[in-house]
This record gives sequence, C-alpha cells and structure tokens, in this order.
Amino acid sequence: MADENWKPKIIAIICNWCSYAGADLAGGARIQYPPDIRAVRVMCTGRIDPLFILKAFQDGADGVLVSGCHFGDCHYLEGNYKAAKRMFLLKSVLKNIGLDDKRLRMTFVSASEGAKWGMVMSDVVKTINELGPSPLKEFAR
Repeated sequence: MADENWKPKIIAIICNWCSYAGADLAGGARIQYPPDIRAVRVMCTGRIDPLFILKAFQDGADGVLVSGCHFGDCHYLEGNYKAAKRMFLLKSVLKNIGLDDKRLRMTFVSASEGAKWGMVMSDVVKTINELGPSPLKEFAR
C-alpha cells in the first residue's frame, strides 16, 4: 500500500494533432485536472514502440496513458489503429510480468475535447492512486 507522501508518476504519450491539442484547449479553458501527469508529445500514436512503455515502467512509472485521434481521424490515416492493436497486445504482456493491465490506458481525445481531456486525466490519476505504487518501482534505476 502507498505511504501518505506517495505521488503517482504517470507518463502520458499523446498525439500532436488531436490529444495534445485537446490538452492545450483544456489548459486554455482552465479546466481543472490533477497535475500528476508528465506529457510526452509524439506526432502519431502509431509511432509509439511498445518498448517505450515498458521502459517507462522499468524506470519507475506507476501508469502510462497513450492518447490519440479518434478512429477515422488520424492525420496519418491508420496510426491510431496500429497503436490500439499494440496497446491491446501490450496489456497481456503486462499481465504476464505481474503488472495490473489498468496501469496502461489508451484513450482517444480530439482537438475540440478539452473537457474530455480533463475527465480522462482525473480518471487515470484516480485509477493509479487506487492501484498504488508500481511493484516494479523497487527495480527502477
């Protein structure tokens, strides 16, 4: 169980064209959400190597969020489909190494969905707070 001073370390890998723009809209609209997320912007979620996510967990992340364009809206046509397939497979890998698959989440937030971005962030932080620190933290460098 987490101690009272523990704060979750959550990495959000987000699409430049949709989710990052949605996050920017949320910030501009002053939508409140927890500050426990560290965002990494990529041009497309289809470019995310599953090893990036495993490395985040290895380095002490308690949770990882991947967020991209809605299906059919990808600026690179099929990137979000590829990412969704990879995340589905990666969840089974996480289970096999003893991590709860709820520590990895994939969402789809468009540039006009600032309010949804705030809700997703709050829900991700809530989920990770319920799960507590990652069991891999003790092995982190």
